[in-house]
Amino acid sequence: MRSLATLTTVLVLFSSGYAFEAASPNNRRDFLASLSTATAGLLLTPNTASAVEVGGKLKLGDESIMSQKAHGTSEKPVQSNLLYGVSEKLADQICNYNRRFAEFGGYFTSTSFEDVVLEAKGPVTFYDSVTGKPLFVAPINRSAEAFVQESEVHGWPSFRDDEVVWENVRILKNSGETVSVDGTHLGHNLPDRKGNRYCINLVSVAGQPM
Repeated sequence: MRSLATLTTVLVLFSSGYAFEAASPNNRRDFLASLSTATAGLLLTPNTASAVEVGGKLKLGDESIMSQKAHGTSEKPVQSNLLYGVSEKLADQICNYNRRFAEFGGYFTSTSFEDVVLEAKGPVTFYDSVTGKPLFVAPINRSAEAFVQESEVHGWPSFRDDEVVWENVRILKNSGETVSVDGTHLGHNLPDRKGNRYCINLVSVAGQPM
């Protein structure tokens, strides 16, 4: 993953449009190759002012993350203006007072989730329904159609390692429970032949960015 300083350098290079246009074809190819390398794993999302680091090695957490706090396992209730038309009541129950259960399979198909993903011009950032922190960015290294199709097959939005914002997400060691670092229950890691698959409740990742 790359630093924000690296991205800033890249943006400065982009701003020098005349120099880029005047360069030879070989130099332009070299520039684009270096740009691709410099920005790998780093995304600027529409709703954030800074870069979000996505992907990398799975990060484990322990049970202390899900200790009782002021509002169940979180410090406060879910936001009152959740995205995708999800139920605030269901979201609060799943996020803050639950460790085992989930929204019913296929729930996300009754929301605007699929339309948002398929109509987006790039990856969509999914935010914690309690804190508003970025948790997942998808699709990455696959098409929007593939992301939606896999989610439909399993019944819940299904994310891969490349799509996790590990700064804010942890996998509990013994259970595979997937949680935010602030205590929001998100879902579970259910690996398959392709690798880790994070089966996530949409109500848990329907937050507005904070």
